[in-house]
Order: sequence, then C-alpha cells, then structure tokens
Amino acid sequence: MRQNEIRFEFHGALAETVGEADGLTKKEWAALGKETSEIVARLNAARAKTPYRDLPLKPAISQCEAVLASARAKKGKFDDLLVLGIGGSALGLTALATALCPPYWNLLATEKRGGRPRVWVMDNVDPAEFAAALDLVDPKRTLVNVISKSGSTAETMSQFLVALDLLEDCVGKDWRKHLVVTTDAQAGILRPFVEAEGLESFAVPDGVGGRFSVLSPVGLFGAAMIGIDVEALLAGAAAMDKRCSETDFAQNPAAQGAAVQIGLYRKRKPMSVMMPYSAALRDVADWFRQLWAESLGKTRSDGTQVGPTPIKALGATDQHSQVQLYREGPNDKVFTILSVEDFGAEVPIPDPPAGVKGLDYLAGRTMKELLKAEERATVWALGLSKRPTTRILLPRVTPDTVGQLLYMLQVQTSVAGEMLGANTYNQPGVEAGKEAARALMGAEGAIKDPSSKGLPADATSCAALRKRIETDLG
Repeated sequence: MRQNEIRFEFHGALAETVGEADGLTKKEWAALGKETSEIVARLNAARAKTPYRDLPLKPAISQCEAVLASARAKKGKFDDLLVLGIGGSALGLTALATALCPPYWNLLATEKRGGRPRVWVMDNVDPAEFAAALDLVDPKRTLVNVISKSGSTAETMSQFLVALDLLEDCVGKDWRKHLVVTTDAQAGILRPFVEAEGLESFAVPDGVGGRFSVLSPVGLFGAAMIGIDVEALLAGAAAMDKRCSETDFAQNPAAQGAAVQIGLYRKRKPMSVMMPYSAALRDVADWFRQLWAESLGKTRSDGTQVGPTPIKALGATDQHSQVQLYREGPNDKVFTILSVEDFGAEVPIPDPPAGVKGLDYLAGRTMKELLKAEERATVWALGLSKRPTTRILLPRVTPDTVGQLLYMLQVQTSVAGEMLGANTYNQPGVEAGKEAARALMGAEGAIKDPSSKGLPADATSCAALRKRIETDLG
C-alpha cells in the first residue's frame, strides 16, 4: 500500500449490517462487481472521451509548470486574489482552499500566510456581497482571475466587466498586470480579448467540463497562488488513477463507491448524503454536490428520469440539525462519511470547574477524541436504524490525499453515469435557465437548436423567448 493511501469502506452498506431490505446482499454485491468491472474496462478503452482523467498524468494538459511559474513570479506582489467564476469554475478552488489552507486564511496576517494573498472566490452576483468584496480589496494590490470557458456566462461576465472597470480606474495603464484569464484555448468570447490585449491566460483543456476541471488551471492557478502544493495534489490524483483503472472490483474504490450508490438507488434510496467529519473537507461536499447532481440528474433518451439527489452535511454540526430526519424520517438515503485520522491538532479539554457536575467524562480527553467519538456514534446510530453508510478514510488532509479523494469521486461519477445510462458530461437542464436569463436581460439574436437546450420549440430567438417567459409568468 502506498503511503498516505486513502481507504474506502463499504461494509456499512451491506445487508449483513443493515438487513436485506436496506443493504446490498452478497449476490447483489457480486453482480454489481461484475457490472462495474465491465464499465471500468470500457472507460479505460475510451479514455480519450474523458480527458479529465489525463490531467494528473500529463503536465502539458494540466499546465502545471506554467501555473507554478506564474504563481512564483507573482509571490509578494498581491495582497488579494479575486477569483471570478461560478459552478465548476469556483467550487473546486473553494474546496481546495478550505481543505489545504490553514483555517481562517483570509484573517491571518501576511507573514502567517507566507506572503501569499487572501483569496475571494466570487461565485454569485448578489450585489451586496460583490460590492462588499470590492470594498475590502485595494485594486492596486489585487490580482483578478476570471474563469469562463465560453466567456458567455452572464454571472461571471458581469463580475468581469465591473472588475475590469475598477482596475482601469484605479491602476491605469498597468491594469493588464492585474488580470489573468482562464478560458478556452481558441474559441469563446474572451480569447480574442486576451490576444488583443496581450493578457496572461491559461487554457481550459478541451473536453473538460467545469465540474471535472479542478485539476486543470481552473483550480490549480488559484491553488498555486495561495501556496498549495499542486504537484503533490496531482501526484495523489495520479496514484488514484491507477486504482480507479483496476478492473478487479476488489481493488477499485471508485467502482465500489458507484456500486454502493447506484445499487442502493435501485433499491429506492434516491438520496445521497456526504457528511465530512472534518471542517477542512466541508467544501468537498459542496463540490461533490455539483459533480453528482449535474452529471447524473438526466432524462435519458427513452424519457426515463434518473439521478440520485446529493445532500451535504457536516459532522458533528449536523448531528444537531439533520440526524433526527436521517434516523427517523424516510429510509431513502445512502450516507458517505469523510473521515480523517490525524487532524494535526488535538486540543486538550481541561477539568471542569468546581461545582459544575456531569462533565467529568470530558476531563483529560481531547476535542479530536470527542469528534471521533461523535463520528463513530453517528455511524452506529444510523446502522441501528438500518441506514446504509460508507466511509472514505484519509490519514491526513494533505494535497496528496485530497488529490486522491477528488479524483476518486470524479471516476466514481463516470462509473455511476454508465450504470444509470446517463450522459455524464452534458447539462442540458442548466441551459434553459441560462438562455432565459440572457433574454430577460435584453440579449438579442437567434437561439441555435432550442430543443437541445430544453427550450420550447417556438423559442427560436431571444426576443421570442423573452415574450414566451413574460406570457407564462405574467
């Protein structure tokens, strides 16, 4: 076993633990093993169709060297990194920053950040929030990274236009040194602007969708800027690629994870809860929520609607907000516990003061021991209520183990999509809302192939779509 290898434990989802009605029997597990092994073999043979899998293996695709060189050149020159993006252009970096930077990164003094900038991932267009963020930064000491493959994402482009105007006003002719663009290598709205202005840019690799892009410059540039070891991140993902390419079901954690999730989805458990027992991993659950929902929530060609619903929780916090439902509400959920062995801190619990009764059991213990006890107790209680659980165990939260985790979950998603008969890599359900918002904001022109974007057949132009929306909504 490789040092720091993460483990996937699935016994809590088997019938021997939670019963045949709510767990997977030996016969079902064997059948799922055969099914997923065949899928893994097909995915291995067709890797060209899943280019995200080459990101940790081929530096030219991940652009790791260029990212590192750029981050080195900028060290100490900027106090703030303002990242403009939404969905997959934001969630991956957010997960990396939360996991791999010290807690409360933006509140630390510059020397405690090693001269690295604070990071603000602006993933929405709430005007109060965005205005407040701009008030917090000094444009003369701020680097803006705008991320959009197409350059047509309305939310990100509105942020970009505001930030660009601010830079031009406050920095003057040197505004170009404060802007890095991550976009399509050749096409899209931003690429001509990049070329015309001579801007520094990184390419979103061809065929890599936003939710699979965290190991590309979409996630790596921001990570490198704040001092995350992106080479170790990619090394962990590369090591996991070997495991996820195994056609031996017993050796492939991604296949096992997909087998549990989809096997129990078929047994009327359509909800998938990811519950980290580590504050560092809380945003991994948020990142996974998009990965799972946007990849698997589909209407198949035969009209069948499929897809488990991802839910995020946090241990021990959500023991006090959600576990009542999880244990005594509908038994329609599968639980994935993200577990950490070594937190890098213990925090001893002092003796209670005289006169305070009933807390002696905490004296002499640590917060780590308490959190681990909470985790074990919750898994046990869920099992007592016949709720199936799995556990992904990280020795420590490091760039290597996080790289393993993210990559495993991506391949698990690919396998699960094949099991569901879904197109894992498109998102037609998102497009109708995007086109509608553009139309309502006054965009003009034709809409190409409305049916492929989930729009009514008569919505052939922005004007027609705008009229249809106004009629429908009143």
